[in-house]
Amino acid sequence: MPSTATPKERRFVRETDQERTVAELAEPVIEELGFRLVRVKISGRDGGTVQIMAERPNGEMSVHDCATISRGLSPVLDAYDPMPAAYNLEVSSPGIDRPLVRPSDFALWAGHEAKIELKEPVDGRKRFKGTIEDVAGEEVHLKIELDGKAEPVIIGLPFSLIGEAKLVVDLDGFRTDLSGGKPVH
Repeated sequence: MPSTATPKERRFVRETDQERTVAELAEPVIEELGFRLVRVKISGRDGGTVQIMAERPNGEMSVHDCATISRGLSPVLDAYDPMPAAYNLEVSSPGIDRPLVRPSDFALWAGHEAKIELKEPVDGRKRFKGTIEDVAGEEVHLKIELDGKAEPVIIGLPFSLIGEAKLVVDLDGFRTDLSGGKPVH
């Protein structure tokens, strides 16, 4: 079952090997339940863990939502058995240092800082850290500091080259949000 997501909503980050198999099984089920797949990670933790990271289209996710996805996904994974051994299924939200896997993620988080790693170098560089400016066509615009430049510059990075991207945790902003908008010292 292929994903029904529009190009703006389609994930450009793709898992490999077993994670890809699980993602291909999980994504249509998760979409049918009204959620979006963010990422699949498989680890040896606790005897084998399949982590499914998902969210509602508006970016929210509750514990109840995680349980709904787990109940909907478990029978599919049991039927197709994509893992060679026993495993624990863990469904979670993206969290505060969330992966950015769709063009719409970058648009939603414009003005926030992100780390981006490319699949191949651009001008001899694969890693970038800067403020998301906007999304234009098939690329994200990122404001970065460059050696030898007095002012930050805005660069365009094509989604097709992005291997991994995530928000940088803003601890001061997080503390302010937790305190109801009052600065925390």
